[in-house]
Amino acid sequence: MKENINPTIIVIFGGTGDLNSRKLGPALYNLYLEGFMPEKFELIGTARSNLTDANYCDFLEDGIKNFSRKGKALKKDWQKFTKHVSYTPADIKDPESLITLKNKIEKIQEEFGPDTQVIYYLAVAPKFFSAIADSLHKYGLAGDKDHTRIVIEKPFGHDLESAQELNQMLKQHFRERQIYRIDHYLGKEAVQNIMAFRFANSLFEPLWNRNYIEHVQISVSESIGVEDRGGYYDGAGALRDMIQNHLLQLLCIIAMEPPTSFDANEIRDRKVDALKSIRKFTNDSVRKNAVRGQYTDGWINGVEVPGYRSEKDVNPESNTETYAAIKFNIDNWRWQGVPFYLRTGKRMQQSSSIITIQFKDVPHQIFQNESVETWQQNRLIISIQPEMSIRLQVQAKRPGLKMVLNPVDMIFDYKGAKHTDTPEAYETLLLDVMTGDQTLFMRVDQVEYAWELLMPILNHWENKTSISFPNYTSGSWGPEEAEALIAKNGFFWYSLPIKHKD
Repeated sequence: MKENINPTIIVIFGGTGDLNSRKLGPALYNLYLEGFMPEKFELIGTARSNLTDANYCDFLEDGIKNFSRKGKALKKDWQKFTKHVSYTPADIKDPESLITLKNKIEKIQEEFGPDTQVIYYLAVAPKFFSAIADSLHKYGLAGDKDHTRIVIEKPFGHDLESAQELNQMLKQHFRERQIYRIDHYLGKEAVQNIMAFRFANSLFEPLWNRNYIEHVQISVSESIGVEDRGGYYDGAGALRDMIQNHLLQLLCIIAMEPPTSFDANEIRDRKVDALKSIRKFTNDSVRKNAVRGQYTDGWINGVEVPGYRSEKDVNPESNTETYAAIKFNIDNWRWQGVPFYLRTGKRMQQSSSIITIQFKDVPHQIFQNESVETWQQNRLIISIQPEMSIRLQVQAKRPGLKMVLNPVDMIFDYKGAKHTDTPEAYETLLLDVMTGDQTLFMRVDQVEYAWELLMPILNHWENKTSISFPNYTSGSWGPEEAEALIAKNGFFWYSLPIKHKD
């Protein structure tokens, strides 16, 4: 076992839901297989459905078979794991069921010992966060502030006001060190490696500033549409769903100042500093620096797909953006004058998440024109998906008698470097919750600064109906206005080369 973890009880609200089936169940089982679960632990699933322990174990096993990186559970291992698994129906509107859950937890605590920690994971819709947190307090399930933690999924609030209200409510019942606001992007191996590349190597950090970097792109594109999330997505949009959390988190990691240590609060302090340094938006700057889009019907991988307004549970006259591209300016010594371009969209040509750091061109070109026909500036490209890799693009001489330069890639490839399966993001994050490490989780001020930064854009878009929607075809790279946004400074959006199957 990697860590000396106290006995642990994990209670999953929304225990019969999709998140538990696809992510939490497989992650906890993989942690168990690899020896990272404490010797004494209990997983309690809870929801309104009346299931037996055996029914619930079957539900988890089905999820592991379909979604775990290790595949179907072996019978011997599964039988051992399920000795730690149980199910208790509970409804936040039914006090008796919550008292039953409390009694069960207390009985396990008596068996496990006084240092037993209880983790409440809210794998439910955001509208239930406040009610569950209130009920945990009201019925005495979270009275021990030294041994109780609560995990909350995104979206954390719908806007600045609702985020502040949720934070105030949580503050009444929990201390900040008990609250784990989870963003699964931060648990991805490639994302964690960004700080390692920056701060563990003397090669990169001296170049990580306005003197050498020309601009930064953070791009998360999806080829899928809204699928069965039309009802939720039509009230959210790309800005809330992706940029407010995932993409701004990535921006903070790229832009943050070097921390003095790997302490959780020290790292989160530096991320907040980066958010505070971003130039605030006005109505005029929103028009100049933010582009929105909505997809129409088209073709994805040879299959015809509907437009957004024809998707299930979507308003046929919806003003919701399925694409957003924004230029951010960071007003500090390190980044003054270096634009950060963030974009995300659905039904795009390719599903990928990449960070592109483009360095300035050489100050003086010594090679003849015919030698540098394929010249391109140096780039550091961090690919999070579909592949996990970090590549440095440089110029080198092409083999031959003449001096001809070609761009070449120096690649750190996870597939070639790993000796074991790369853990899923939720495995990393759940282990951190159990060990009490909040480094990869958002603090209250970080959440609120992110909302505060984006509210002018949200308000502008919601108060002004787009007459151009839909304005990009499914299977394309988004609206033309987004290309114009980055082209103003002479740049273009970078995308990974598409790999065709043989």
